[in-house]
Formats: sequence, structure tokens, C-alpha cells
Amino acid sequence: MFAIIGIVIVFGCIVAGYLMEHGNLKVLIQPAELIIIGGAAIGTVLIANPLHIIKKIVANLMSVLKGSPFTQAVYLQTLKMMYDLFTKARKEGLVALEADVEEPSKSAIFTKFPFFVKDHHLVDFVCDTMRMAVAGGVDPFDVDQMMELDMDVHHHEEQQPVAALSTMADALPGLGIVAAVLGVVVTMGALGGPPEEIGHKVAAALVGTFLGILLCYGLVGPLAANITKIVDDEHAFYYVLRVTIIAFMKGTPPIMAVEVARRAIPGRVRPSFQELEKSCRNQGGGDAAATSAA
Repeated sequence: MFAIIGIVIVFGCIVAGYLMEHGNLKVLIQPAELIIIGGAAIGTVLIANPLHIIKKIVANLMSVLKGSPFTQAVYLQTLKMMYDLFTKARKEGLVALEADVEEPSKSAIFTKFPFFVKDHHLVDFVCDTMRMAVAGGVDPFDVDQMMELDMDVHHHEEQQPVAALSTMADALPGLGIVAAVLGVVVTMGALGGPPEEIGHKVAAALVGTFLGILLCYGLVGPLAANITKIVDDEHAFYYVLRVTIIAFMKGTPPIMAVEVARRAIPGRVRPSFQELEKSCRNQGGGDAAATSAA
């Protein structure tokens, strides 16, 4: 939502300032320049990146419009889910979790939290790790190293679309110059014509440079920066899961394991101790809250 507001402010203020100087708005409307710059920029992305990264770029751009999904409500419900899972293991033994981690889509615990079962990587991250705990004989330190490796690989994959978008942003000013040079070439061919026609073509050429710089620093660059922050939020979310699982594997009681994880949550979305305790102890409130958090 704030991304949309920001885009409106950027373009709105530029247009407003231009009109305050009595500029002619029609001069800025140059479809040919936009096609040259935008088409070339999209083409460079297609040349430099495989299909799966292209798909991820589109998905990430949609996530910018929605905002970061890792809210305080999602953290609360995640810790509630882990608390329920650990409590079951404490009461019935780790072997009792085998059915939950083997078929999470049928688990009585996991299915109460739709946001979890919809994310296949999140499901694999938790369930594959808990399989190690159920199997036994694995040192918590080794599991911690394994989870860190998983997080690093996933974070690197999520950074690739950001890097592609940043490269596109860096290319836009240069592509704007390309459009401007082509405009100058067209202008040279019109020399000897009416001054108004030559002036219009020169203006069109300059608009190419303007659009390239504007799209770089006013749109694509900020979008890449926003996606980077969402990717970092996801990394922080996985770190919280890593902390709580390792704490439990070291023998920490369930309520203390989720409290340790709560301390690892970024401050802006960290719930209070009372909120976490209320969420964990509220055995009947998981369904509705998890649905609303998703």
C-alpha cells in the first residue's frame, strides 16, 4: 500500500513541478521513447535471467504491493503452532510427531494454520528438521548447522530476482541515452525543416534521457530496495523458527522454547510476553486467528 502511495507521490510531484513551470505536459508523452527504453530494459532482463527468476521477479513485485506478510499476527500464530507441536512431543513422545511431519497437510496441528501449509518451503524447513528430531541420535549443533545452510541457500535464491531487478535499474539511464541518441539522429534528418518540428524532435530526444533516469531512481530502484527488505524479513522469520526448534531439541520446555524465539523476533513486530502466553494457552483460538493472519 505504501509502495503505491510512494509511486503516486514521485510521479505526481514531478508532473506538478513541471506544470508549475508552465511546461507542456504533451511534450513528455513520447510513446516511442518509452517503447525503446522499457522494451530494451525488459529484453535485457530476459537475456540475463532464466525463466524461474523471471517468474520470481513478477511474484516479488506483487508482494511489494501487498507489503511484508511477516506481521506480528503471523509470528504469534507461528509460535503458537510450534508450542502445540512441542507440547504434543513432550506429552506423547517425539515418535508421536511422525505422522504430523510426514503428512503435514493431514496434521491436526498444522492444518489449523493455513498460512503454514500453503508455503511449501516453510513446511519442508520445519518438517524436514523435525524428522531429524524424531529419528533421534542427531546433535542439536549439527541440526543448527543444517538449518543455517538451508536458510543461506534459500536466502541466496530469493536475492537473485532482486539482483536482476537492480541490474535493470542500473541499465535504465544508459538505455535513456540510447533513446536520446536515436532522437538526435532523427532530428539531424529533419534539419532544414520548420523550427517547430526540429524543436519537437529535440524535446522528444531529451525526454528519453529523462525517462531513463526517472524509471531508474524513481521506480525500479526503489522497488528492488523494497523487495530486499521483504526478503530480509523472510530470513528473519526463518531464523526465529530455527531458534525455537534448536531450543526444544536442547531440552528446553515448550513455553520457554517459544519465549526464546520471541526474543529473536524483530522489535517492530515482536509480541509481548503476555501476548505470546495468551496465544499459546488459548487452545481454542488458533483457527480464526491463523486464518486472519494469513
